[in-house]
Amino acid sequence: MGAARRQLETCRGVGPGDNNLPPPAAPALIHPPIAPWCVATRDGLQLVLLTRPGAAAAGRVFVRTLPDNEELLTPMLADGTEGQGGALQRWRADVAWDGGNALTLYAFVVAGAHGHRWLAADGEHALVPPEAVHFRVHPHAQPPAWVREQVFYQVFPDRFARSGTGPATAHGVAAEWGAAMEPQRADSTFYGGDLPGLTARLPYLQDELGVSALYLNPVFASRSNHRYDTTDYFQVDALLGGNPALADLRQATQARGMRLVLDAVVNHTGEHHPWVADQPGWYARGDDGRALGWKGHASLPVLDFAVPEVSDAIYAAPGAVLRHWLREPYAIDGWRLDVIHMLGEGPGAQRNARHVRAIRRALREENPQAYVLGEHFAEATRWLQGDQEDGAMNYFGFTQPVRAWLAGLDVGGMRARLGTADFVAALARAVAAIPYDNQLAQLNLLDSHDTTRMLTELGGDTALMKLAATLHFTRPGVPCIYYGDEIGLQGGPDPDCRRCFPWDRARWDLPLFEHYRTLARLRGQRREWAEGATLALGHGEDWMAYARVVDGSATLVVANRGPAVRVVVPASAWCWPAGPWHDLDHRLHDGPGRPLDVAARSSMVLLSA
Repeated sequence: MGAARRQLETCRGVGPGDNNLPPPAAPALIHPPIAPWCVATRDGLQLVLLTRPGAAAAGRVFVRTLPDNEELLTPMLADGTEGQGGALQRWRADVAWDGGNALTLYAFVVAGAHGHRWLAADGEHALVPPEAVHFRVHPHAQPPAWVREQVFYQVFPDRFARSGTGPATAHGVAAEWGAAMEPQRADSTFYGGDLPGLTARLPYLQDELGVSALYLNPVFASRSNHRYDTTDYFQVDALLGGNPALADLRQATQARGMRLVLDAVVNHTGEHHPWVADQPGWYARGDDGRALGWKGHASLPVLDFAVPEVSDAIYAAPGAVLRHWLREPYAIDGWRLDVIHMLGEGPGAQRNARHVRAIRRALREENPQAYVLGEHFAEATRWLQGDQEDGAMNYFGFTQPVRAWLAGLDVGGMRARLGTADFVAALARAVAAIPYDNQLAQLNLLDSHDTTRMLTELGGDTALMKLAATLHFTRPGVPCIYYGDEIGLQGGPDPDCRRCFPWDRARWDLPLFEHYRTLARLRGQRREWAEGATLALGHGEDWMAYARVVDGSATLVVANRGPAVRVVVPASAWCWPAGPWHDLDHRLHDGPGRPLDVAARSSMVLLSA
């Protein structure tokens, strides 16, 4: 290591740009962690670093890897230029897979006259960056490629649409569609939404809104309207139409080319599940011998995966719950795994990783393209290193920072005002912590059945809601619309966030709906939105600029939460495609290098031709 380190000479770093004008400095070192700048081969990685003129004048550029946990500095060779007029210098090196670790980590360093300049996945560093933010690639365990291409839509089945053909509730209170709920009956009030009603609304979801994939809250038999207290894993609740209704929904979604992901609640069952009486040894117990309830709720007894029969019943055996619904006639495309981080052996989450890996293997055996999605309100980094989950409900890396930046609140409603510099850093850290393939499979959400609606947190400000939606669709990860967000549905903390969808269009916010339609349409057209690298291009007190790029195509976004600003994105920041640029309203713009006037509490999205 010492000899390799002695090869390095230093170079001067670039300071941050001003908050507004003059324009921020262009990034000196750039590495999009996607092809053709990062290409996986049988033997390792072909890597390309791009440098701005003068950033590597001494011609001493290295890529740092850690084979056998020891630093290796591989020289990079000059390999021509990219961009108009050769704006960026290319440096190329091949590195071998790290045979001693599941992930291959790497970072770049440029040596010059005055010090080191390092590049990791979260940006530039003056010293060797922490390995937690090194670029990382898993050689084998990539998420299914189809996931990144979707626009997901989350449906709470009892509240989205009803067919009028289902039975009256047998274990709760039947309410009129849209009627106010009595808080003391939050779990037992049923509005009659069902799967046939959802199936009938597929033309709205796909043809009008542009949705391509559904994520449904639990549909299996239970005593509550939220259905997280399962009583039968093999029966769709009769109030939703039973198993035939799910088969019909699946047939209809397949005919449209739509994907379907269901909610698996396998950390715990409901207290009325037959296993409670028939298999009492399957449940975790405290020192007093009583069954442990999830977070203290006795009505949700926790399964003990130390018992082999539990693993067999849930995922391991041929007829296991999670395998069953991946088969015809249902053939769902994946599972959202409820509180998956809490699943384990004994009274806690012991050997959690072992079981999550085993669940992944079981799902892949049934369907090699099954989506393994975890629910985590907190950081999910350890589950997203390639061998456990494909993606998580991205509260940590997207929802929390976006809410704190725009609403000054976290997902729990506590004050959490976030400055723009901290917002940009939080987004970058979250992206850097996991392989970029997994980042592209993260389920990004503004809100959900467990949170106050985003529009409500914004005080009903639809301008900021449009800005939030722009971030939602253009940041790396898969956008998931919580039902009703697109038409301005509001709602406070659970259960108020689960209001009925208002199908009377006179009650819709039509400009907001049109904004969602535009974003969903472009998501299906713009390759860089689905699979592009993400370049941070600067920020001010209340605005940030970034780009999503692939070879030959780019989208430039300026998000502004404050008063109107004029921003100039450096022309030398990237190999921008030649030709005109246009915004979401099809107006032509000159693009990078020229002033962009961004209105207050709004965004500007520029698309290359």
